[in-house]
Amino acid sequence: MRLATVLVLGATIITWAANSALSIRFPDRISEYPDVAVDQTLRTAVFALGSFWRSEAAFGCLDGVVRATVGYAGGSKPSPEYRSLGDHAECVQIEYDPRIIRYGQLLDVFWTSHDSRQVFGQGPDVGNQYRSIIFTNGTEESRIAAISKEREQALSKNSVVTTQIQQLGTFFPAEPEHQKFELKRSPFLLQLIGNLPEQELERSSLATKLNGYAAELCPPRMQRQIDAKINDIIRKGWPILREI
Repeated sequence: MRLATVLVLGATIITWAANSALSIRFPDRISEYPDVAVDQTLRTAVFALGSFWRSEAAFGCLDGVVRATVGYAGGSKPSPEYRSLGDHAECVQIEYDPRIIRYGQLLDVFWTSHDSRQVFGQGPDVGNQYRSIIFTNGTEESRIAAISKEREQALSKNSVVTTQIQQLGTFFPAEPEHQKFELKRSPFLLQLIGNLPEQELERSSLATKLNGYAAELCPPRMQRQIDAKINDIIRKGWPILREI
């Protein structure tokens, strides 16, 4: 028997089909609401906070974040590549709906997701490419970023916040193999959303959310909701029409 229904995950609605109770197959193309008219209301934010694999996952599950893309920015090299960055930093570009999440809230996640007082690297990752930077898109973002940095510095008088605030120049998307890195480490989740082609995976809002889930970096409420939805799929063979 071939079943067809609709799975609602977060704000993303996808149509899927199951060939049997435990064999889940999604169509090749997924229609997601942020890829249409809503895109006109989105804004972007770019942050560098160490390895971009983890950085992308840190923002993926936030309410109001539509998608995230890893890449390079902050340097002068015209065509940076992973093995030849020049003076660029690894960073993540976040597309978000300002009606749901504010720029200041993204900055809160930025500060709590890395050590802004560490010089020339993050954790075991050492090098200029892992420096801490807030890239801004105008004077208002620069003002908000400066205030947030002052607050972060006030938390400790014994160390210096090394984060730079820079006007964003060009954001260079990283190579496909670096996009949705945490999600790609979970073959089950990739199969669950239909083993999307690389280009679709990069743009998928659902993949952005599941990338954060795979890294266990979703807010606890969202992590539990996705757990429950996946458990429903495994137990019943098809999802219940329900929002998470």
